[in-house]
Amino acid sequence: MRNGFAVASQHAGMDWPHDPDGEKGSEGRRKYGHAVIAKKVDESEDFPLSREEFVAEYGDDPIRLDSERVVPLREIFENVDEEEFEDFVAMHKAVGRAMRENDQWFYEGAETFVDANEA
Repeated sequence: MRNGFAVASQHAGMDWPHDPDGEKGSEGRRKYGHAVIAKKVDESEDFPLSREEFVAEYGDDPIRLDSERVVPLREIFENVDEEEFEDFVAMHKAVGRAMRENDQWFYEGAETFVDANEA
């Protein structure tokens, strides 16, 4: 057992606030990366959204990137340049770009569909 959860990947010095693979996380490894982050926002009520406030609230939450890697949300947002997101689409474009540029995008072949410089 690592980080207090049987299937959670080890992240140095991290005690997850909830099970990375539970309902607040990857839902039994059915959701990864963006999908887990998306569950944390209400598209109709949370925008515009401050990056700093979002990370302050959810920064320690585990985000499963792939079958082997779980990182705290703050680690993903360290590479997001925008300070505020006008809407859901703007947030996910910025997060996706940061994830692709920093080897946090688990989907093989993503570059075929999205140019990291255009997202």
